[in-house]
Order: sequence, then C-alpha cells, then structure tokens
Amino acid sequence: MGLRRPKSSDLTNKGQEYLELPMRSSDELKATARELRRQIIKMIGRAGSGHPGGSLSAVEIVTALFFSEMRHRPSDPTWPDRDRFIMSKGHGAPALYAALAEAGYFPKSWLDSLRQIDSPLQGHPDRVSTPGVEVSTGSLGQGLSVGVGMALAGRLDSRDYRVYVLVGCGEANEGQIWEASMAAAHYRLDNLVGILDFNGMQIDGLNRDVMNIEPVVDKWQAFGWHVVEIDGHNFDELSAAFATARDVSGRPTMIIAHTVKGKGVSFMENVVDFHGKAPTPSEVERALLELSE
Repeated sequence: MGLRRPKSSDLTNKGQEYLELPMRSSDELKATARELRRQIIKMIGRAGSGHPGGSLSAVEIVTALFFSEMRHRPSDPTWPDRDRFIMSKGHGAPALYAALAEAGYFPKSWLDSLRQIDSPLQGHPDRVSTPGVEVSTGSLGQGLSVGVGMALAGRLDSRDYRVYVLVGCGEANEGQIWEASMAAAHYRLDNLVGILDFNGMQIDGLNRDVMNIEPVVDKWQAFGWHVVEIDGHNFDELSAAFATARDVSGRPTMIIAHTVKGKGVSFMENVVDFHGKAPTPSEVERALLELSE
C-alpha cells in the first residue's frame, strides 16, 4: 500500500501534510469497488427506494477519485486545500455515500439510514447534513456550473485544489451543462475536470431515443475542452486520464467514461427499469451473492 500521489507543490510547500489517506493499489481499488457495490445494494434495498443503476455505473470513477486521485481529509472535510468532488447526477448519491463511509467521513452504520426521515443521508446529496458532500445536487444540470464557480474561486484565492464533477449522460440533455461548458472554456479553467458517466441510459429509456447527445467527444472539443475517452470501469485508464488532465494547461478536461448501467449485478446491467427501482429482498440476496463471488 503506497502513499497517495503528491503533487509537486505538495512536496515543496507542505511536505507529507497532504497524505492523510494511503493510495490503494489496483487490486485494492477493485476490492473497494466491490465493497461499495455491496453497500449500494444493501442501502437501497433496505430503503426500498433509490437509484441502483446509475450508482453502480459510477463506482469505479468514485473509487478512483477518493482512494487514488484526490487529496482530501476525512478528519477535516472543509480543509481549504482539499480537491472538490461534485456528484452532479445527484440520484447517484448511494455511490458517493458508500465512498465517503469507506474513506472515514462518517460511520458505515449511517448507510443503514438512507432515505429515512431525519437521516443525514437523503436521496440526493445534502452538503448541510452529510460530511464530505460539497454541493447539494439532484436538480439535474447544475453541478457543472457550481464546479466552474469553485474552480474560479480557487484561482482567485491562489489555491491549487482541483475540482472534479461527475455528470450523467441523461443529465447532459440539460442546456445548463452546455452553458457551464462554455464558461469553463472561456475562463480557461485547467483546474476543472468533468467526468461523463456515459452508460447510455436515463429514466425514460436509451439516450439515443430520448434525446441523443452524440457526438459527445466532438461537442466538448468544439466547446474548447481537452477530451479523453476511456472505459469507465478500468482503473488503469481512469488513472491515466486523471494524470493527463493534470498536465493540461489553459483549458478544462472532460473525461468521457463509457460505463454500464447497473454494472456488477448481472440482472441489473443495461436494464432501464433499474434506473430508479429498488431491488426486492430476494434480488438483494441474489445481487450480494454475485458480488461475493
């Protein structure tokens, strides 16, 4: 188990102060992703409502960010120099909650309370009640705009943190996503990284049938972004994409991460119904059995 990858300024300015969490190896990241999937299934099944499909598709992305890429401090969630993560597709909150609990932002026992009255873990992220949540999201299309503001603030405050925004491919139907994309390129925000969870589905069906967003690579390039296209379930490709983004100067980076809705649970994969339908108790048992193999 190695230390989290430091940036050059980490070593010259603040030494090992940044390295609160150990960087997990590739095998450890895979094991973490499997555990996050188990937690997602259990918490949504227990709640009887939620969004398993898009939570499962984002697991490797979230795992790579929290346990390999971002610098952050679970013991100090508002540390000024932390990297910021925004779950713009707020219905994917279970993936974020599972990662935050695994990282130590709050006890794993909190996961049992998902979507309950007065729970700190609501159906969409709430920055007021949940440690580690940067932005309250769920009204789709807004997270990238907030990320632009955070990236601009970092520049104005002379801080070198980075901002990562996870956007859903159905969410990319929202015009505000493209307004934010124009602003990010206009202000040359090279400390902003967008990740498109491109699983090809949304609540009403296939993206290409509801509102086709292709060609997404050409579109974000035309908007002035550096674009990287990867397999969003491959940790090596995720790591390489984040490394590339750190080397880009003068423009934001968009990572087009091709993913599978419901990834990791055979009867949920590429099934539109599981966008927002909780598994039954028997389906929970079946899913957990698959994820334990």
